[in-house]
Amino acid sequence: MGIRHGFGLWLQPMTQANSWSRELFSFAIAIQNISWGIAGIFAGMLADRFGALKVILAGAIFYSLGLIGMAYSSTPTLFTGSAGVLIGIAQAGTTYAVIYGVIGRNVGIDQRSWAMGITAAAGSFGQFLMVPVEGWLISTMGWQTSLVLLGLSALLIMPLAMGLREPGFASGIKTVRHQSIAHALAEAFSYRSFQLLMAGYFVCGFQVVFIGVHMPSYLKDQGLEPQVASYALALIGLFNVVGTYTAGLLGQRMPKKNILAFIYFARAVVITLFLLAPLSPMSVYFFAAAIGTLWLSTVPPTNAVVAQIFGVAHLSMLSGFVFFSHQMGSFMGVWLGGYLYDKTGSYNIVWYIAIALGVFAGMINLPVKEAAIERPALQEG
Repeated sequence: MGIRHGFGLWLQPMTQANSWSRELFSFAIAIQNISWGIAGIFAGMLADRFGALKVILAGAIFYSLGLIGMAYSSTPTLFTGSAGVLIGIAQAGTTYAVIYGVIGRNVGIDQRSWAMGITAAAGSFGQFLMVPVEGWLISTMGWQTSLVLLGLSALLIMPLAMGLREPGFASGIKTVRHQSIAHALAEAFSYRSFQLLMAGYFVCGFQVVFIGVHMPSYLKDQGLEPQVASYALALIGLFNVVGTYTAGLLGQRMPKKNILAFIYFARAVVITLFLLAPLSPMSVYFFAAAIGTLWLSTVPPTNAVVAQIFGVAHLSMLSGFVFFSHQMGSFMGVWLGGYLYDKTGSYNIVWYIAIALGVFAGMINLPVKEAAIERPALQEG
């Protein structure tokens, strides 16, 4: 997770070196998010069926190949294939849907939200650690060599994944599948609360990927030094450690839908204040700290609600579908940022859209029902 949060740092050096437009770079990263979302569904199915380890090992290989391919992409097509398709597939196999399936099957419901918060916080710490490292690598070794080094470092995922154990022997949870995949999908997609969670997650993707990819260029356009963006993205990661852990902890004590609604409303307020305040390095850092607290804090409560409603038998797959909605939003956020910038010379319209979507997402999460779905003919442990 740490590596992927720094891709915005490559926007200007790569577009300038290859004489590409920002929309072209943005489109490739948008494809990455769509690829991540689509592949995440199948990665989740495979992890539910065969275990997470094999999926993660394959994902690590794709990650390494995608980063190295990104470094040597000489045409937009090659860049989209490596940075977009390969890295998207890699992230599907190494992040949320697969990892949260492991958590769901190993941790009981009384601690599941907290455990998911811990896991998300670890990914956020990766952002805090890696974004400044990536900025330093670009400034000292160049953007191309930096990508090769990151590609090699991604292979560290493989030995780390060897420690995973399934099913949930530690807590005695047995993964019993009373439903076929088709029945589980039909049940979820016909359930109103699942639809609302997916819509809210779309907004989450739009906001965070637009900010993560385009904020470095937005700040540079406004005359701020490049390191301001690196520090800001690192601060987002640092404060997201606090935000995701807190969201996971609170999810054990209060309705998760209220946590989600608060996060989305608060994002709209924070973005509005950022645009109204005079821009300076200090205002950027305050914004990064505030938005970082809200950054991926939606992830633990959203996945915990899915597990709470539908159980854990098909959790990776259902989380994959919810995350696909997130990635559709990510596609729109990153692509629209580049497209409207090239058309208008400004990111203002996209900032305003992000604010409006935050209000919308806050409102639609309030009616979510968190209780386990009633299955009179089925019993699931």
